[in-house]
Amino acid sequence: MLADLSLPPGIRSRQIPGINGLDMHVLEAGHDDPGRPLLLLLHGFPELAYSWRKIMPALAQAGYHVVAPDQRGYGRTTGWDSDYDGDLAAFSMPSLVRDALALVYALGHRSAAAVIGHDFGSPVAAWCALVRPDVFRAVAMMSAPFAGPPALPFAPADARIHEELAALDPPRKHYQWYYATREADADMWRCPQGLHDFLRAYYHVKSADWPGNRPYPLEAWTAAELAKLPTYYVMDARQDMAAAVAPEMPSREQIAASRWLPDEELRVYSSEYGRTGFQGGLQWYRCAISDRFNAELSLYAGRTIDVPSCFIAGAADWGIRQRPGALEAMQRKACTRMLGCHLVEGAGHWVQQEQPEETARLLLEFVGKAANAG
Repeated sequence: MLADLSLPPGIRSRQIPGINGLDMHVLEAGHDDPGRPLLLLLHGFPELAYSWRKIMPALAQAGYHVVAPDQRGYGRTTGWDSDYDGDLAAFSMPSLVRDALALVYALGHRSAAAVIGHDFGSPVAAWCALVRPDVFRAVAMMSAPFAGPPALPFAPADARIHEELAALDPPRKHYQWYYATREADADMWRCPQGLHDFLRAYYHVKSADWPGNRPYPLEAWTAAELAKLPTYYVMDARQDMAAAVAPEMPSREQIAASRWLPDEELRVYSSEYGRTGFQGGLQWYRCAISDRFNAELSLYAGRTIDVPSCFIAGAADWGIRQRPGALEAMQRKACTRMLGCHLVEGAGHWVQQEQPEETARLLLEFVGKAANAG
């Protein structure tokens, strides 16, 4: 049974067939006035189009056609294969960019004023702007810096980091490689505390509400440095993700006081993931750590994002520091026309949900500057 999305006024939900083999579910605002420029919003993991609900009305009120899809592998979008042993190429970055491109065209547009991505949606948005700058005229990356395409000569990932993490006391493992395992989906979907409580703890521990989120730059991609990350990024090797976040489950009083994610809104996520599981989103991580798919992306080695760009994240978001040097590389070389890098106070990883007014303000300021920049 589909959950009631309880959307803010002015946002509609609909299905759009024929999107690169998908029947794509989208949320849409500003759709009643033809001719508006398009803003395409791409969510991350474990999120949904619903994650943009708090800023879509403000963006539409400013004169934009605002569209947020459930991306491939998520929510009410269908046509993707959840089989762990299925065709992984369908979840590769070129396929995700084709999804976005096909959606733009299906909506009746031939370009987007900006593509805006959060979390894993951030690199998808970045690749959209890098590969098709004629269509994606500006890009806002949120919570996950984009350091550029893989370099040439391409070298397979160094497995020593995993051996070094495993040799720590206590032994650790990187969450992205854990997410690539066959067990990860069931670990979270069928976890002992129940899916709703797992998601509550997961969203809480990555938010500004959790006092442990005080990020600072790491020096290098070494086990000793990565071990400084919270255990939701570099996990205890003996635990799965549900066990990793369980000790940080907020109290009933904290949950009742949560204004950015009240329990009835969290219920949308737990209902949707209760239907689908997590494997669709986990396939993205499997592609991201794959030497095969990264070797293909090295075709773009040396290419930069040359459309106007910006970066927005929560000041309490460890995601901006999980790849040492990525934030600086994005500003220094990956993006040639960066118009701003903003760290929002009072927000952790879920910046557009934790601080929606400030996020919407920064995005509107950016797209206005980008339009004037030409």
